[in-house]
Amino acid sequence: QVRLVESGGGLVQPGGSLRLSCAASGNVFNVNTMGWYRQAPGKERELVADITRGGRTNYADSVKGRFTISRDNAAKKVYLEMRILKPEDTAVYYCRMLMNNDFTYWGRGTQVTVPS
Repeated sequence: QVRLVESGGGLVQPGGSLRLSCAASGNVFNVNTMGWYRQAPGKERELVADITRGGRTNYADSVKGRFTISRDNAAKKVYLEMRILKPEDTAVYYCRMLMNNDFTYWGRGTQVTVPS
């Protein structure tokens, strides 16, 4: 059984920073792309950033220059460093993992709130 657990969310003032972490556990092998998605109230879930096993990154236009995704392959973790946070960044942030180019797993999410 594979499990993804996110941590690091919280309440932060505009302009502040947060670092999200996601740890994979269980029968994890051949991990491909890992990523972060978010879902704001009343909106669809959207890609924030993802990163391949080789370290190639991809970002949503709305977070380019402010967010940085990284991963530790040995530790089976992925991180999201978020800076210059804005109220529109408020959402539940989900970790996603593609394994063996075939299986997709999601975490339960962590809330990030940036008040206006």
